Amino acid sequence: MIIVVGIDDTEHSVRVLEHALKAAELKDAALHVVHVFHMPPTVTAGYGIFPVDVDKLAVAERRRVWEPVEGHLARARVPVERVDIEGYPPDALVAYVKNVGASLLVVGTRGRGELASMVLGSTSHRAIHLSPCDVLVVKPQSEPAL
Repeated sequence: MIIVVGIDDTEHSVRVLEHALKAAELKDAALHVVHVFHMPPTVTAGYGIFPVDVDKLAVAERRRVWEPVEGHLARARVPVERVDIEGYPPDALVAYVKNVGASLLVVGTRGRGELASMVLGSTSHRAIHLSPCDVLVVKPQSEPAL
């Protein structure tokens, strides 16, 4: 059994990874931790005007993604595979899930709201609708009441 978790460079990804690790341990499943590098549209728009080293951007982003979760991965009690791919995150994650025959996809949500999600896109929303397997969406912790 394989569980796939998508992570990015946000603090929330650590919480998403923790949920995925717990699920993998409960199910005695292998965990594939997947980061999808996606060139931001603002960079793409200026690509012809300003020189952009895409490889350097990708390396820097991968460092920001993997460093905060290294300790969690090292302490995992299940087999863990680190995966770096490129593409539009929800579509790339779903394609990866299909390719490895995963039984669960774990993703986070930023809780942007409907308008921001319409403009910026929602990885979790699209993954729910396209994934052939169950999808666990981990919401950010709510802010403490003042």
